[in-house]
Amino acid sequence: MLKSAARGVHFTQGLTDREITRAEENYGFRFPPDLRAFLQTALPIGLHFPDWRAQNDASIIELLKMPSQGVLFDVEMNDFWLPEWGPRPKQMEEAKAVAIARLDEAPRLIPVYAHRMIPDRPHQVGNPVLSVHQTDIIYYGFDLDDYFRHEFGLLGRKPWPSEVRQVPFWDVERWQTIRWS
Repeated sequence: MLKSAARGVHFTQGLTDREITRAEENYGFRFPPDLRAFLQTALPIGLHFPDWRAQNDASIIELLKMPSQGVLFDVEMNDFWLPEWGPRPKQMEEAKAVAIARLDEAPRLIPVYAHRMIPDRPHQVGNPVLSVHQTDIIYYGFDLDDYFRHEFGLLGRKPWPSEVRQVPFWDVERWQTIRWS
């Protein structure tokens, strides 16, 4: 599907069940079924692709932290606050503690390519792929297949559906409403 050497996309043998389990245990999430199937078919390698075969890879750990760190940055530096978090505490450390508690409850965002992420919950085929930069969070694909077709300019992209699966906490429309109001 992804034949784009110009973008540095190359493949190696897909992950085994054991490698999938090890990655999930090391990094504390479950791959959604469609991402798991893709990674077990062929593992993309190259710049901006996480190396799920590596054990305790510092770059993967940083990518996994990026969404939370981005939200916390905007809480601290850009006065970002979601209404469902309740009244914003006056002390910054207390405000960050509230945000951290909410982030800890949220689905984990799994890096697919650079800052394009897919939530680990719900654990179903068809989760949207998000582009995440601090609290600027947008859909980059209504599902994994659409994401790859969009990101890598592949043919066969289907029309955008009338509704995209909503993901707890990472509801894109809510983030955009708060961010740009």
